[in-house]
Amino acid sequence: MPTPESASFLAKKPTVPATFDGVDYDDTKRLKQAQDAIIREQWVQVMMGRLVREEMSKCYYREGVNHLEKCGHLRERYLQLLKTSRVKGYLFEQQNYFEKQAEKP
Repeated sequence: MPTPESASFLAKKPTVPATFDGVDYDDTKRLKQAQDAIIREQWVQVMMGRLVREEMSKCYYREGVNHLEKCGHLRERYLQLLKTSRVKGYLFEQQNYFEKQAEKP
């Protein structure tokens, strides 16, 4: 497995953002890079949710009856991640244009 700074790692690192904004659909290489970047970002979100879930289960086991007080921050973080952490693919974003909206606090 290559180290994060190796040449093979940098060669596979996406050079386009995880969106289809500004991607020329006739340029197959850039289109595939955008698709890979979108899928990669979705998998990162899924893995973050998995890590938080594992930490939450350890906390529940460790704290016992006090888990509601001691593990509340993990529970809230996990519920936030459940809303967005799904691998949905790229076809919907590729075929539909979205206006960027400001995030609500």
